[in-house]
Amino acid sequence: MNKHIAIIEDETAIRENYCDMLSKQGYRVSGYADRHSAELAFKQQLPDLAIIDIGLGNEIDGGFALCQMLRSASQTLPIIFLTARDNEIDTVCGLRMGADDYLTKDISLPHLAARIAAIFRRIEAMAAPVQQESMIQCGPLKIDTNRMQVSWNNQLIDLTITEYWMVHSLAQRPGHVKSRNDLMSDAKIYVDDSTITSHIKRIRKKFIKVDSQFNCVDTVYGMGYRWDPQ
Repeated sequence: MNKHIAIIEDETAIRENYCDMLSKQGYRVSGYADRHSAELAFKQQLPDLAIIDIGLGNEIDGGFALCQMLRSASQTLPIIFLTARDNEIDTVCGLRMGADDYLTKDISLPHLAARIAAIFRRIEAMAAPVQQESMIQCGPLKIDTNRMQVSWNNQLIDLTITEYWMVHSLAQRPGHVKSRNDLMSDAKIYVDDSTITSHIKRIRKKFIKVDSQFNCVDTVYGMGYRWDPQ
């Protein structure tokens, strides 16, 4: 059965554009213009993935409220914020509410489709047996490229898709400096420098949560970031 994607976007032209593109990718797509109509539909049946704008009609933060409703209904339902709002506060709020990714509307349609496919691949891979050749290890860091999971000292780090690709990019070449443009390219996102900085800060915090001594993500001022294997 085709995956069912719900798009909650109040601008008709944008919503229809996303719906058309994803339908052509083989997904079943439902579009909603406001939080109320989406919530009524979700009470009947949850989608396989939800793509949510933050501002919905007269509700400046309607998308946040919808995300909270969905996350309370399911801890595993993939949620992507797709919005014009790219400031750090909104990004942090969205991810803290349990969104799997936070993308800005300047992302191209092919890249959006690739991100959605990556999320579904990760979900499907969770049930697959681990293959040793799919593992990248750098000291206490382990990256399962099949399941798109990262662990530190055998403790799983709960990363978004964007954060996963950034860690993957840095850890593939320990000690090698990755510019912000390199990280954007590897993570397939197109955002300003401050948003990249925000992602790096959140990555550090997530590792520090399981290891207070973690300090492997170095800032190389004026150049970018690198993974220091210590």
